[in-house]
Amino acid sequence: MMSIVERELELKLVLSPERSIPVPARLTYRTNDPYAVHIAFHIGSESPVHWTFARELLVEGVFRPCGHGDVRIWPTKVAGRSVICVALTSPDGNALLEVPSAAVAAWVERTLRVVPPGTESDRLGMDEALAELLAPLPADDLWLSDPWAADESPSQDGEA
Repeated sequence: MMSIVERELELKLVLSPERSIPVPARLTYRTNDPYAVHIAFHIGSESPVHWTFARELLVEGVFRPCGHGDVRIWPTKVAGRSVICVALTSPDGNALLEVPSAAVAAWVERTLRVVPPGTESDRLGMDEALAELLAPLPADDLWLSDPWAADESPSQDGEA
């Protein structure tokens, strides 16, 4: 059974050190995709902007800087508030977001209770899928048998 852990919250898109704008967002975690977290940013366009990255990045980013490349996360304080900064990079541009630490930490904790670290692969059902894929079928006997065995009969002159 798939479970979903969601949280609506308001992030701040940092435009400059002096200016930021609020951005409503939804954090989503699905047990059928146990290694990933999904964020949908509602920026006033026809459809939200979606980002997906490793749950492990967000788990670690609550406590210390982590990530490289397209997603970097680190905890900090801004105007006396504890926030988690999320820097996103794509071919379309860059974004720096501030996320309330307490809200993210509580949401991450909920995801960890649903799927504890180290048990993610159990949710994928890979062992069962591989067993099913590799299980022999009755028709396999036909494919695995020697197709020429029936044609091999002793020659008329007694030579084999």
